[in-house]
Parts: sequence; structure tokens; C-alpha cells
Amino acid sequence: MLWVLLPPSEGKTSGGDGPGWHPDSGAFTELAGPRVRVANALRRSKGGTKKALGADGDLLRRAKAANLAVVGGPTLPAWLRFSGVVWEALSPSDLTTRARRRAEAGVIVVSAVAGLSAWSDPVPDFRLKLSAALPPIGRLGAFWKEPITRALNDRLEGATVVDLLPNEHRAAWIPDPGRYDLVRPLLATRDGKPAGHAGKATKGRLARAILESGDVERTLATFDPGELALTVE
Repeated sequence: MLWVLLPPSEGKTSGGDGPGWHPDSGAFTELAGPRVRVANALRRSKGGTKKALGADGDLLRRAKAANLAVVGGPTLPAWLRFSGVVWEALSPSDLTTRARRRAEAGVIVVSAVAGLSAWSDPVPDFRLKLSAALPPIGRLGAFWKEPITRALNDRLEGATVVDLLPNEHRAAWIPDPGRYDLVRPLLATRDGKPAGHAGKATKGRLARAILESGDVERTLATFDPGELALTVE
């Protein structure tokens, strides 16, 4: 079994024609409790502050409205909801049939609202980072660490796991590599600096290549990261 862990994106497709989102939606129903607490915290904070959401003006107003409408709000499957750089480079809509089947079976997205979402899970529109803090639950990365760790480690048992999460999302769980084969590709500039925006696009291309081939070791050995350096932790 192959699992690929991906981040969400700040860029999202708005709206949706899927069923209204509820905390027990999707493949990770065991996360309903913490999802309720996040949704309640968003309501208490009126959708979130400028500082928490990293937004201003019209973007802040749209973000607050989306956050207040999370529960019961219209949904899209995760692969359609997220539209940022990683997901644009992954280009889910034109994956081969075999790659799409691998994605549907094995992609997990780590986010601040749902905690974990599978590829086709219904996802509402939202704007919220794991690095943000919401009263009374505090910083979301710390809040989610225990439930995400438990759910992920149980789900990944006995598999090959490719962790393509950024540091913010990696910090929200504690891996147990004794239970699975954990592979963590790292992208950097040739002089060792963080890859930045170019790294996001390359990460999306790498995720696509892994899903297309199904062979993690061969893909990592042959993948062309362009001007970046690819190493494996």
C-alpha cells in the first residue's frame, strides 16, 4: 500500500455543489470531535482575526465568511478544492486512470479545519493555517498533534508513506516509522537554501510522478527536480 501526505493550499476553488460539510464527513470520522472544537472556535472568533488568517480587506471578509459557514457549507472533493501551487503542479484532473486510483486510495491532506482528508473527501471552503492560534484551543498545530498522530499512525500501518508536507504540517504529527516505511523527500536550492515557491511546484510534480509510477524508490532515483536539489530523509 502506498500513502502520499500532501498539504492543503491557501488558494482554493470557491463554492461547491457537494453535500454540506459536517464534522463526521469523509474517511476520518474519528476526527469529528476536534473538528467540532475548531468550528466552534471559528464561530466564537467571528471567523478569525486578521492576524490569525493572514488576510486583509476583501480577502479577509471572504475568509471570515467562509470560516463561519464551514459546518453545513457547500463542499468539493479535496482534489478539486485545493488549487494552490502544489496542486496546480500535481494537476489532478488529468492524471492517468491508474494514478487516479492510487490517489483515491492513498492521498491524505493535512489541514487546520478537517485535520485529515482523503483525496475525494468533501471539503468546505476555509482559510486557516496550522500555525494560527484560536481561543480557547490555542495554536492549531499543537491542538491537532495528538488526534492526527493517532489517526495517521493507525491508518498507515504496514505501508510505504511518502511525506511531502512542509515543516508546519510535519510538526502536527509524530510519526512511528516502526509501523511503516516513511520516506521524506527534501527539496532545496543547490546552495542548501529553502526551495520556496519553486519547491512547491516541484513537490507537486514529484507527487504526480509517484502516483503515476507507483514505484517510490525508482521515481526518487530518476525524478528531475530542475534547478533544485532532491534528497531523501
